[in-house]
Order: sequence, then C-alpha cells, then structure tokens
Amino acid sequence: MPFRAVLFAAALGATLAALPSLSFAQSTGGAAPSGQAAPKPAAKPKPDPKPDPKPDAKSGNKPAKSDPKAAQRPREPAPMPLLGQQISYPSLDTPGGTGDLAYGAYQRGYYISAFNEALKRARAGNDPAAMTLLGELYSEGLGVPLDPKKAVEWYRKAADAGSVSALFALGNMTLAGRGVPMDEPAAAQLFRQAAEKGSAGAAYNLGLLYLQGRKIPKEPSEAARWFEIAAAKDVEDAQYALGVLLKEGNGVDKDIAASARMIGAAARLGHVTAQVEFAIMQFNGTGVPKDEAAAAAMFRKAALAGNAIAQNRYARLLAVGRGVAQDKVQAAAWHLVAKSRGLGDPMLDEVVAKLPEADRKKAQAQAARWEAGRA
Repeated sequence: MPFRAVLFAAALGATLAALPSLSFAQSTGGAAPSGQAAPKPAAKPKPDPKPDPKPDAKSGNKPAKSDPKAAQRPREPAPMPLLGQQISYPSLDTPGGTGDLAYGAYQRGYYISAFNEALKRARAGNDPAAMTLLGELYSEGLGVPLDPKKAVEWYRKAADAGSVSALFALGNMTLAGRGVPMDEPAAAQLFRQAAEKGSAGAAYNLGLLYLQGRKIPKEPSEAARWFEIAAAKDVEDAQYALGVLLKEGNGVDKDIAASARMIGAAARLGHVTAQVEFAIMQFNGTGVPKDEAAAAAMFRKAALAGNAIAQNRYARLLAVGRGVAQDKVQAAAWHLVAKSRGLGDPMLDEVVAKLPEADRKKAQAQAARWEAGRA
C-alpha cells in the first residue's frame, strides 16, 4: 500500500487531421517542450529489507481501514506533490518469498503491528529497512499520528545507515517542505546522492528539476542525462520524457527514431500518454514503420485506460475501418465516452446522428455501461 504522488500532467494538445486520410498530427503533451513531464506513476525503487524467517501470521491489530478513529485523526493539509517518484516497498506475499514481519504487516494494512516490529528491529541494531518503514508510517500517519518531523528523523537515520530509499524519501520530503523547510536545491542534492547510489526514481526526479529550472538552473542536457539513466532501468516516466526531448531536439540531438524507441518502450510498460504518442507515430510511420493495425490496437489500449484522446481516435478508426474492422456502433460508443470527458468531434457527431435509432441506442447503452464500470 505505498503512497503515490500526483504528477504534473501537461494537457495533450493533439488534433486530428481531416478525413479521409485520417493522418494524425503529433501530440504535444510531453515533458520537454514546456518543462512539465506528463508521466503516470512509474516503477518504484526497492529497499533491501532484512528477511525474517516467517511472514506475520498473527497480527494483534486489525487493518487500519477498519479503524474509525484513523479517519477522524487530524491530518496536515496535503502539499501539492511536485514529482512523480516516491518510495515504496517490495512485495513479500509471493511464492518463495522469505517473509518479513514488519513489511508483511505493512502490506496487509496492519500498521500497528508493522510499527511495533519495525521499532523493535530499529532499536535492536543497524536496520535501515526498519528505519525506512518507520519513516513511511510517520510520513503517512499509518498506525501512528501523522508526524512529518519524526518521519524525517527516521529517514535520516536510515539514510545514514545506508538506505538509498530513505535518502530518496528525504529528497521528496525536502522538496515538498514536509518535516523540514522547503528547499529545492537541497532536494536536488539528495536526489543526486540517491541517484548516484542507484535510485532510478531519484534520477528521474532530478531530471525533472533540471528541466523545470525553478530553483536550480534549467539545463535540458542535464535533464536528458538523468532521464537516460532512469530510462535504462525501465522507469517509464523517464523513457517518455527522454523520448519527447529526442523528438524536439531539446537538450539532445533531434532523433525521431530514437524518440520512437523510447516512447514505444514507455508505452509497452503501460504509460498511457506514451501509448497515445506512440500510436500516432505508428499510424503516421514517424520513426517507425507505418502500421495502422498496431496503431489501432495501441489506441484501444489507451482508450480502455480512460484517455479521452485515445477514445476519440479509436472511434475515428472504427468509423472508417482503418487498422480495425469498421464498426460504426462501437465508434459511436467510444465517441460518446470521449465526449462525456469534454472531447467533442463534429465528424463523429454526424456518425452518431446517421445511425438507425436502434443502433444509436445500443451505442448509448454501451457507453453508459463502460462509464458505470469505470465508476
């Protein structure tokens, strides 16, 4: 149950070219041109927890979600998160896992048990994983009162004991001004230290700071360098951001083929904005061989994830039978879903209007069912 950060999301400004060619214009919703990346939460760094012989089989408390007092506990106003990578913990509920009492309890929602076990281990000796978990619990107010200052104290102890994840978490706390004064240059230094010790998430966050250039100098070339380090470790946000830099020639030499490789890699890892961008590249044959069927499949994947632009473009392909079998009822259904998200399309309005009443009602029912399922 790791916490996640809300990311900067630049609005996609892509538009459709006129039919009948249906050649799609490139989307402009990327990190590089505006200095704001549009990633989704990416792969997370993993600390090295100390293994215990058995998972937590007898927690003495109930999961936190069933504790009515927890919902009533006052919490500090949540600051607007700035970056997209946060600390999280390894899954230990898989076959063959060594088990870890503190982390096992944490993952099941038994936060008091997690706290007690982690505190016991932290007091017993040099256990950076337990200290990092204590920092997380205090940072989020899980099983203990919300206390960012205590979270910082435990993160510092864990970082001093060698936890790269705690060092990374300190960077996020410092950037947001939680438990310590807000200090972007200091956060950048912490991200650099963590990145140099192998934290891919810290490398990505540092790249964003160089790209945004608020309190540290704006250096797109440095941003690209750190994005590349994170991208090599399959951080999909970094792959997408680097792909946009390569597409625009921002901080790096313009290379459309390399851009397509990066954006395609992010798309395959599930980055929805990258899926839309890559589908456009596939449809137009930009940096990759033209493949309308592959583009349609990628648009559909992003459409199912709730992306309105992908829903609109997939509807257009269905309407004219490009890359997918023509199906005007399905086209109408996807159009209605996209339209409910504020993305209108006069051409598709006409498709809906020309459907027989029975088909039009069928499309409306399908769109309603899809929306109900999403809700």
